[in-house]
Amino acid sequence: MQLTTLDWIVVALYFVFNLAIGLYYRGRAGKSVDEFFLSGRNVPWWLAGASMVATTFAADTPLAVTGLVARFGIAGNWLWWNFVAGGILTVFFYARLWRRSGVMTDIEFSEIRYSGKPAAFLRGFRALYLGIPINCIVLGWVNLAMVKILMLILGVPKDTALLLVLGLIAVTSFISALSGLWGVLVTDLFQFVIKMGMVIILAVSAVNGVGGMDQLIFKLHAMGRGDALNFIPDMNSPWMPMITFFVYISLNWWATWYPGAEPGGGGYVAQRMFCAKDEKHSLLATLSFNIAHYAMRPWPWILVGLVSVVLYPDLQDKESGYIKVMIEFLPPYLRGLMVAAFAAAYMSTIATQLNWGASYIVNDFYRRFLKPHESDQHYVRISQLATVGITLISAAVTYNMDSISGAWQLLISIGAGTGGVLLLRWYWWRINAWSEISAMLSASVVSLSLSHIFGYNNDKPEDFAYSMMITVGITTAVWLAVTFLTPPESNATLVAFFRRTRPSINGWGPIAAQAKDVKVVQDGMVNLLDWICGCVLIYGTLFGVGKILFKETALGFGMLAIAAVAGFIIYRDLSNRGWNTVVD
Repeated sequence: MQLTTLDWIVVALYFVFNLAIGLYYRGRAGKSVDEFFLSGRNVPWWLAGASMVATTFAADTPLAVTGLVARFGIAGNWLWWNFVAGGILTVFFYARLWRRSGVMTDIEFSEIRYSGKPAAFLRGFRALYLGIPINCIVLGWVNLAMVKILMLILGVPKDTALLLVLGLIAVTSFISALSGLWGVLVTDLFQFVIKMGMVIILAVSAVNGVGGMDQLIFKLHAMGRGDALNFIPDMNSPWMPMITFFVYISLNWWATWYPGAEPGGGGYVAQRMFCAKDEKHSLLATLSFNIAHYAMRPWPWILVGLVSVVLYPDLQDKESGYIKVMIEFLPPYLRGLMVAAFAAAYMSTIATQLNWGASYIVNDFYRRFLKPHESDQHYVRISQLATVGITLISAAVTYNMDSISGAWQLLISIGAGTGGVLLLRWYWWRINAWSEISAMLSASVVSLSLSHIFGYNNDKPEDFAYSMMITVGITTAVWLAVTFLTPPESNATLVAFFRRTRPSINGWGPIAAQAKDVKVVQDGMVNLLDWICGCVLIYGTLFGVGKILFKETALGFGMLAIAAVAGFIIYRDLSNRGWNTVVD
């Protein structure tokens, strides 16, 4: 794709604006660690929600969705649509609890929920494990995706593309280290507007380029790919047999730990909940994120994916179809802005990963175990150094990484089966630090044994399904046995946690009896109704918009009407209960 001088000027202006944001927030970020990592806990819900959406919109996301659509049709997106239930569970059962906990990171939670050496070990281990190797694996595949994009857009070899990505990493790291979370949040908003606007423009241009929506539908049917328009997978298909679809909708969304879709919330999603102004803003931020992430954002990518099916049916690298469509149909005068949009998608994800990864290393390891009594300015400087250090490690990981899908499979394997204990630790007093430790160890040992010893291949749908069921079953049995075979946490720790977060009395009866002055509202059934309505709201909006796009107008508006009713029920319930009630 040929870029003119004007295109490069647009790209340069994009970077100048990002740098200006970083410089503007430099003074505020340097005031304290709370400001650097949590923006002083004073972020409005719309900014926190937009930042979460921007973070999940990485440079590889449009390409990944295009690949799914090209191979499996629209229904291929159930590989990530199944996480809706988990995301909405976090909204109504966990968002306010997280905000109420007052911690800086979700790892710090370990030492308010548990006590003693097991809790300290759990906190320190998870800080280094998630902050460095796991974080750098995520950064590595995002970097690798950007390398592939630059190779296609600019027509340069891999080594040159990698050097350009290293330059992008350096700029992003500098802005993140300079401005802290405030800079990340504001640049996320700016970047999201650019990249969402450009993918919508590309989708419209691509559909018009093949003759409009009617022609796109006609051509898909004419080439025998009419099934690509189905929203629900064929249960007899080789890529999604019934047993696999059952595992996705019944197990995967709650039982698997995965970055950005942690059961009950975690990582950068938890960070955005912590930084919100109050419990109301925490819940609304998470709700708006889930609606935008699952219901509104996918369709421009999906449409381009369908166009790529029509134009390039024999393309070997299906994901590259997105770039090929862009080169063919994007108006020439917008090419510079599209390059900036890809840079924005890349930088928003990288900036967040760097910031919360550094928060783990500094807050949960360095300050907790090495230098507990230093000034805030000292910790801010160490945070900036940690940001740079993670950047350098992630660059090395990228250089030695060949497969994005291989990295995904590794994280899915080692995180399978741990979700149960992560969800129940809020709602059952008997869980202790050993429960979490045993769940982590068991999940890793079982899943890796299934793949390396017993030959289960997660690329094969049925193998994935059985591997998930076995891993979840064994891991759950192990951590439950360990829970009952080890003593509970001390009464002092449990009572302090109950007073601090005020979870449900159900599951905390013995502890609640020791803190009768703590007022807890019993609204578990109402939250359950909100959870159901939240899922209906998202799926109704997602499929309603899709049906309208594909000219099934009556059915589409009917689905949107159902979604609107579900949304109204949620709005009325939250308004009636107020914002100071307790999640049950």
